[in-house]
Amino acid sequence: MKWYLKALKQYADFKGRARRKEYWMFTLFNIIFGGIAMALDNVTGLAKMGIGPIYGLYALAMLIPSIAVIVRRMHDIGKKGSMLFVALIPAIGSLWLLILLVKDGEPTENDYGINPKLATA
Repeated sequence: MKWYLKALKQYADFKGRARRKEYWMFTLFNIIFGGIAMALDNVTGLAKMGIGPIYGLYALAMLIPSIAVIVRRMHDIGKKGSMLFVALIPAIGSLWLLILLVKDGEPTENDYGINPKLATA
């Protein structure tokens, strides 16, 4: 949960680096809370075809933090944040982005800052 809150505190911070753990824990909690929002929409009868206003507001609120944590994750592996647009390539782009997101960060300092694993140790 602390990684989810850390990403929210860095709401629109596109500088620096994010460890794999930070990205994937943020993603896990984002999926859980998104599922809860969808369930609330369905229970209250607000959902139209599975998606309602509660989930819509949650997804909208999480758009910028999600992009920011992906950009920081790309920085951790030494890539520019614009590499997230690789997902727009049909058929292979999403797989390529997934491989980049799973890749371990650079062990030393890079153009985007010090290794976050060393900074927390």
